[in-house]
Amino acid sequence: MNMKSVCLFCGSNKGQRPEYITAAADFGRTLAEQGITLVYGAGKVGLMGVAADAALAAGGKVIGVIPEFLKAKEVAHLGLTELHVTDTMHQRKALMAELADGFVALPGGFGTFDELFEILTWAQLAVHDKPVGLLDVAGFYQPLLALTRHAVAEGFVPASNMELFSHSSDILTLLDTMRNYQPRHTAKWLDLAHT
Repeated sequence: MNMKSVCLFCGSNKGQRPEYITAAADFGRTLAEQGITLVYGAGKVGLMGVAADAALAAGGKVIGVIPEFLKAKEVAHLGLTELHVTDTMHQRKALMAELADGFVALPGGFGTFDELFEILTWAQLAVHDKPVGLLDVAGFYQPLLALTRHAVAEGFVPASNMELFSHSSDILTLLDTMRNYQPRHTAKWLDLAHT
């Protein structure tokens, strides 16, 4: 598929490892070099700000989406190509999803996990058929991958739903895998729950 825009989920902190900062900068720069618009939560802080600054410095287009209450706290990046302000967090996530052709999660905290799992749930329910990727920097997502495999083993996630996302420690490999993503609309989890 032709990905013209990618929505980034990542930390509003920079984390404890320099690799996280490097990966965020590399990601933003790589999107710009490939002519892919970066869509994200509009923060100027943490890995969010690092990725946006790197994309902008490389001549890329960056679209930020932020709720009014966070903009009022002066965490919004005001140097973006476009800045959309919403009333609520729910509207923010819906607009980011609408603006993106795919989704990538870098390391982050509860907000990142919330965004990632919501977009995976939407894929599971066939609300969208866009690719989702985890950039597994310094093994950050290995515990989450272990948890998802455990959920499959325990019968809470169909094994086929592991194909709803891809993961790699290499940015170019991840983007190529996402471009080749073929959505598979298997039986919905509600159907499976009643069999």
